[in-house]
Amino acid sequence: MRLQRVAAAVLLALAVLAPVSTASAAPLPSSLRLSSIRPSSLPPGFVVVSQRDPSILHDIRYATAHNFLGRPVAGYQEPLCVLTREAATALIKAQREVRRQGYTLKVYDCYRPQRAVNDFIAWAEDLDDTLTKAEFYPTLDKSVLFDLGYIAERSGHSRGSTLDLTLVKLPPKPQRPYLPGEPLQPCTNPVSARFPDNSINMGTGYDCFDTLANTLDPRITGAPLANRLTLKQAMTNAGFTNFDLEWWHYTLAGEPYPDTYFDFPVAH
Repeated sequence: MRLQRVAAAVLLALAVLAPVSTASAAPLPSSLRLSSIRPSSLPPGFVVVSQRDPSILHDIRYATAHNFLGRPVAGYQEPLCVLTREAATALIKAQREVRRQGYTLKVYDCYRPQRAVNDFIAWAEDLDDTLTKAEFYPTLDKSVLFDLGYIAERSGHSRGSTLDLTLVKLPPKPQRPYLPGEPLQPCTNPVSARFPDNSINMGTGYDCFDTLANTLDPRITGAPLANRLTLKQAMTNAGFTNFDLEWWHYTLAGEPYPDTYFDFPVAH
């Protein structure tokens, strides 16, 4: 029995580290690994954030139809925020700081499997599919999304220590669900004319393919700028680094898997 347990552990470790080929993605450099694990399980070192701190709100857009694909994204089997243990611990530290200021964090996306990134690529290559243009890229032609870096073949999210998030004023106001097929409003609209997200005003909606979403875009002033800086300060204090083109996007400094792109589904 002891030998069987050891063998099982070895097989599980190999499953986590075994490369996976993806037909729609370019070959990875030899320094990078793409890893997978059997469905309905997490690799060692990954945790479900809601099990560590249930006070962090969730609005996992890629598990719903309210995202730039207009449908649930491949690999999102449950609306969960999964992160490496180190990133989750740092996120909880940021949550404690913002709660002292009267806010709570709300996550939009956390770990993202490579199959989801491949789904993004396939969507971006289909130039006839412009179902969500009115909200997510109202001023851009879809053909430029690769060139401008909004869609890429690899994502830091797949390494498990990157997440997208915002701030919500306490106590949280209710947020109505998105109704598939409802008229879309540009993510660049004033807050009162965008989808009613219960986030505080960050100057644009989430996943807004526009330079207005750049964290320090000079056109963003007043309360929206102050709100972005409040989020940035808390996340920086907790050990995260902001991606300056997206106010919502943060990566843990010294992430534990800087060269590994995982492909297990968002489920547990």
